[in-house]
Amino acid sequence: MFPETNQSYSYDDCKGTADWLMAQTAVRPTIGIVCGSGLGGLADMLKDQVVFNYKDIPDFPESTVHGHAGRLVFGTLKGRPCVCMQGRFHQYEGYSIQKITLPMRIFKLLGVQTVILTNAAGGLNEDFKVGDVMIIKDHINMPGMVGFNPLVGSNDNRFGVRFPCMSDAYDKELRQLAMNIAQELGYEDFMKEGVYCVVGGPSFETIAESRLVHRLGADAVGMSTAPEVIVARHCGMRVFALSLITNQSVMDYDSEEKANHEEVLQTGKHRAEQLERLVSTMVTRIEHNNNYA
Repeated sequence: MFPETNQSYSYDDCKGTADWLMAQTAVRPTIGIVCGSGLGGLADMLKDQVVFNYKDIPDFPESTVHGHAGRLVFGTLKGRPCVCMQGRFHQYEGYSIQKITLPMRIFKLLGVQTVILTNAAGGLNEDFKVGDVMIIKDHINMPGMVGFNPLVGSNDNRFGVRFPCMSDAYDKELRQLAMNIAQELGYEDFMKEGVYCVVGGPSFETIAESRLVHRLGADAVGMSTAPEVIVARHCGMRVFALSLITNQSVMDYDSEEKANHEEVLQTGKHRAEQLERLVSTMVTRIEHNNNYA
């Protein structure tokens, strides 16, 4: 069946996976990082690595998309304990929305307090260029508007409240920190801020669809991230997310341009080193507040 029918994962299910992981490694991560298409090099920066293939982790999904390595990497980044997903999951792979966001609940039970997510996205804002990096300040969850929200189903208060607020989903202090670091590193020319729109995929957007979401207020469009953000915030973790603009969404019927996944991966390689430096510097400066929710 495509996609999987909605399946809730209980607190005990998630705890079982988290306990299994903690029995295999002494690393107790406070920061979780999710790598998008072509951006898995962030995980390679971790020192003293303990690596798990997704297929070996109990109840964990498996990546099926080229550019997503499918490994969970524990280690330290500039002395800070981290866990990094080299590759994420998408509904278009056939997984339920609850399954693709399961890692966020496991992050929470591992002790993660801050989540950093990256993705590859198509640019809608005419001021954006291929290779720009957009700090996400808000999102439009198109699948969520028609019932595909990862919080559908019974709620367990041990994770979070039934009706979590999303107006502050993307942490303002972390966004400002990223901008400050980008300026220090000389990245201000390609650093942007904007609204991300998630669509179901796997087909790229039609011209009419791109025009629609742009008029709704989106600056970039992609096929991930927002569901993970919703679950991370539900669990009380701080969230920072950025999009690498890997292609310009086609919004002109006279255009000969066509979106393709190879362009996405190539742009990821081009910007990888700068993104790694930005994220690693952020990690060293993030201050945790256990009372944050």
